[in-house]
Amino acid sequence: MAAPGVRGVSDGAGAETSFRRKVRGKLPALRGTRPSVHNGQLLVSTGVPSLDHILGGGLAVGTLLLIEEDTYSTYSNLLLKYFLAEGIVSGHEVFVASASETPHKIFKDLPAPLTDEIPPQDKKVVTEGPATGEDAMKIAWRYQNLPKIESLCLSSARFGHYYDISKTMSPDLLQSAKAHSFYLPDISPLGEIYGSSSDLSCDYLQLLRSVHSAVHQGGFDGSNPQKGQKNILRIGIQSVGSVLWGDDICTQERPHNLHSLTRFLYALRGLLRSSLSVCVITVPAHLIQNKAIIARVRNLSDTVVGLESFIGSERESNPLYKDYHGLFLVHKIPRLNSLISEVSDTKDLAFKLKRKMFSIERLHLPPDLSDTVSRSSKQDLAGSTKLLSSGCGSAAAGKKHLDF
Repeated sequence: MAAPGVRGVSDGAGAETSFRRKVRGKLPALRGTRPSVHNGQLLVSTGVPSLDHILGGGLAVGTLLLIEEDTYSTYSNLLLKYFLAEGIVSGHEVFVASASETPHKIFKDLPAPLTDEIPPQDKKVVTEGPATGEDAMKIAWRYQNLPKIESLCLSSARFGHYYDISKTMSPDLLQSAKAHSFYLPDISPLGEIYGSSSDLSCDYLQLLRSVHSAVHQGGFDGSNPQKGQKNILRIGIQSVGSVLWGDDICTQERPHNLHSLTRFLYALRGLLRSSLSVCVITVPAHLIQNKAIIARVRNLSDTVVGLESFIGSERESNPLYKDYHGLFLVHKIPRLNSLISEVSDTKDLAFKLKRKMFSIERLHLPPDLSDTVSRSSKQDLAGSTKLLSSGCGSAAAGKKHLDF
């Protein structure tokens, strides 16, 4: 007889209890995704492995990444194309919105994935039994009887790829992708957007409706179940807040459309939270005159990074930055399923654009190993450290140049 106070226990040899082992819930197995080792959040790759490492492994599904554009929007547009190209290679659906470039041109200029990064189709070779002849292992005799197993996965099952920016993506790969587009001049005539030079009508409602339609019709919000395996929707929006969108926050300190952008980001973020989608937008923050708007835009974004290009600045000819093309600034990292965010071990980051790839690296100062360095060059390095301390961190602060 069971002891009093103990429930769910039966007598007999085949007795079973009502206690069940608690099993942790599993994340859905989606193409081109992986769970975060820090908080368990589902992640997708941004297309730049170094940026994935900075963000704690990748970009979390259901979040918004804000890229503050560089002066000429060269590198910010490149990061956006990396994000879209990674979505096409991973088999995700893609949504592109722009007011300047046509979506057809954006897709046409996407970088091509490296051929050795894409393995052949599902190829799995399994051979069991002892190895004989030339296949015998010569490491140790006891390993010869172990089975030999080799497996290759599909390219869509991989997380992150490398791309060659000197080449464009093949038309066959682009045709196989399921893409949605929003081009503002095709939706609204120019006369409605630019009523006059002093009166700009900014309304992101049509863009928000287009994004909502792509999310709802594709079943990413769960209202319309997806056929077959579930998928991810990648949303890329170019230069939100610029004059081309009819917004005047970049032209006036007290704009008429003071809350248009913040309302759009608030609604967009709520849409992302309730769907299997992820969004990357670029904003010309260097043109926004009202700093309060920049603060609100950053607060409404989950992840905020900035690009500070050396083109047209004093740092372009500075010997300290000769190996780099600009500074990479991390303004905000999301706190997902945790009280604190995963912060990178360094804040002094710089990016460089090579012939075939874009990379983000830790900013290193050139060592001064020679005693014959001229006094003028030492003064230049001393001035460079002042610029570095003001723009990239406090590690290089000081009046004298650093000696290694």
